[in-house]
Amino acid sequence: MKIKFIGAAQEVTGSKHLITTDHGKKILLDCGMFQGKGLETDAANRNIMVNPEEIDAIILTHAHIDHCGLIPYFYKLGFRGQVICTKATEDLCSIMLPDSGFIQENDMVWFNKKRRQQGLPALQPIYTEKDARASLELFVSVAYNRYFTIDNNIKVKFNNTGHLLGSGCAILEIDEGGKMTRIAYTGDIGREYNYLLRSPEPFPHCDYLITESTYGNRLHSDRENAEQQLLEIIYHTCVEKRGKLIIPSFAVSRTQEIVYLLNNFYNEGKLPEKIPVYVDSPLAVNATEIFRMHVDLFNDDVKDVIEYDPDPFGFNGLTFIRDINQSKELNAAKQPCIIISASGMMEAGRVKHHIANSIENPNNSILAIGYCAPTTLGAKLLEKPTPASVSIFGMEHPVKAEIFEIDAFSGHGDYKEMIHYLNCQDPSKVKKTFIVHGDLEAQEFYRRQLRKEGWDNIVIPEPGEEFELK
Repeated sequence: MKIKFIGAAQEVTGSKHLITTDHGKKILLDCGMFQGKGLETDAANRNIMVNPEEIDAIILTHAHIDHCGLIPYFYKLGFRGQVICTKATEDLCSIMLPDSGFIQENDMVWFNKKRRQQGLPALQPIYTEKDARASLELFVSVAYNRYFTIDNNIKVKFNNTGHLLGSGCAILEIDEGGKMTRIAYTGDIGREYNYLLRSPEPFPHCDYLITESTYGNRLHSDRENAEQQLLEIIYHTCVEKRGKLIIPSFAVSRTQEIVYLLNNFYNEGKLPEKIPVYVDSPLAVNATEIFRMHVDLFNDDVKDVIEYDPDPFGFNGLTFIRDINQSKELNAAKQPCIIISASGMMEAGRVKHHIANSIENPNNSILAIGYCAPTTLGAKLLEKPTPASVSIFGMEHPVKAEIFEIDAFSGHGDYKEMIHYLNCQDPSKVKKTFIVHGDLEAQEFYRRQLRKEGWDNIVIPEPGEEFELK
């Protein structure tokens, strides 16, 4: 049996890991897009290093685009196997993949306009919204902790990782000639405490472990401080400065967490009066509806809130915006407000327009609440010292707005939380551990921390590198 690391090898996005069994079966662990590098990203996404027609199944850990976003492209190129995931993951993919296709089409219109000016031929999008909708027919959902049989020799189940609604550590049991090998692929690992979701759960002992390392060299601040910070930034921006607070946020999960927190602030009388809150993202609006459908996946704290507040994602003064014209009106509005909008890395979506229209006003603030990949606008704004200006839509904008960051809202565990999650394993019995989904610096630091905890035989795969699993 072999495993090849096609994506998220020494970088954070593009998760794709190919298992080829001795029986010739090809199983792809996640099928994610590379993100955050402009046209370079487009080229990387087209270079998939595998024939989709040969893939028997895709095992999908969760619905973030850097894990699921190339499924429609694989479908377009002939993949007709099953996409195996949890029900919540399937539900989220039903809105996220068509949205991604829509973005591909619209981005390509802009790229091709530039290419025509340069006398270059037009390019086709990686896939379209139609491709994305067609690929949804391949999805097969599985309940947590239930084995799904792929064939007579391969079965898989998911254990909750607390990272995203429906996220799961994939445990594969592969029988080759009477010898059973168990592979655990964590996908992304959530926090020990998530504002909405249940905590990560232990998974069965494995022979080989593939695990993420996004925050492999960082420790998060505690959530109580984060909540107080959020309130202080709201008051500072909207009450003291009478400005706009722009919160770039991933449409799925992070937005729902922030809305839930604001809902709690409202119920506790902590939210400033008459400060409107806008969630400006059609995808976030749709995702919130899916969150409402999966109350069973919430933690006990949320369930307690629901006992007296049936809708933890709604309060007076909160407006969900779908219409593009209403979104444009927010840019022209002068009154203090809070705008939560995608994308979280500030590279695309409506939030980029809000930032462009707000960044030159010192009364305004921009609050980053999640991971920003290198080279993204978000990463640029978070540099220390803050840059004097940034380029947005090809125009330089002086950075006059205040820039804040709260990392405690991250959906990824820090290195101590990830190590704690792995405590369900006996390191001496794990034959090999592969560290993926992290920048090389974070991965090397994380490897050192794991070794201190008794882990050995730890590999940081290079892009395209293949290993024999004996």
